[in-house]
Amino acid sequence: MTKVLIQSVVASNREAWNASAALHKTTDSWTTLLASANRRDFTCLDATITGLLVSIGVAGKTVIQLGCNNGRECLSVAGLGASRVVGVDQSAEFLAQAQELSATSPHRIEFIEADIYAMPESLYAEFDLALITIGVLNWMPDLSAFFSCVATTIRKSGTLVIYETHPFLEMFLPESADPLRPAESYFRAEPFVDDRAIVYEGNAPPNGSRHYWFVHRLSDIFTALIESGLQITHFKEYAHSNREETYAVYEGQSAQLPMCYTLAATKR
Repeated sequence: MTKVLIQSVVASNREAWNASAALHKTTDSWTTLLASANRRDFTCLDATITGLLVSIGVAGKTVIQLGCNNGRECLSVAGLGASRVVGVDQSAEFLAQAQELSATSPHRIEFIEADIYAMPESLYAEFDLALITIGVLNWMPDLSAFFSCVATTIRKSGTLVIYETHPFLEMFLPESADPLRPAESYFRAEPFVDDRAIVYEGNAPPNGSRHYWFVHRLSDIFTALIESGLQITHFKEYAHSNREETYAVYEGQSAQLPMCYTLAATKR
């Protein structure tokens, strides 16, 4: 994918996220976040990613989260004892929400608005650990370029941790008449294109901002990581969902789908 095309897609996705931000503040989830973020032990991280972060070691470490959204996970990582936490996102509107949450917290988080394909040099080789969580990779039109940018932020022997939705789930539509019947190819090459608001709860109304959701196979992810100079040291798949509630229909099946995974990679 050319640099010009990448920039065009990133700009469209940024506009769509900014246009969708206000809807997220009308949900019960936001109300709950705002009421609980003031606790020193606040966390929104589940046991899976918390266990991996603790086993790798977060206490006393410098941490950057790429695609931090409203900052709730940054606050959670700070609660695990990180010495410095920086959240990076391209959406100014969601970073405003992050600042609002952070203002109620005893933890001090730095938030930076930036295109992740053009990371500020001030962040180069600054962090012991980089974190990517649910949904970030699918907004990235070029994984090789993305992971190369991520790698610039990590110190030598530092670690990237990923907790993501499994790409197998992109084959299925949980709200269809037959949610267990594959609706898309695992090898789909073109992105999903939509002009509805980006929401996690309820129906998404059209908002006129086109956005692009890319399907990346596991082989794409592994290859891009290796090419960026990162050595995979951990990979584990899980049968639970870390996605929207509608995907719970795939849990507990007799023939179980892989629904999410954790991955760790070290900068050589």
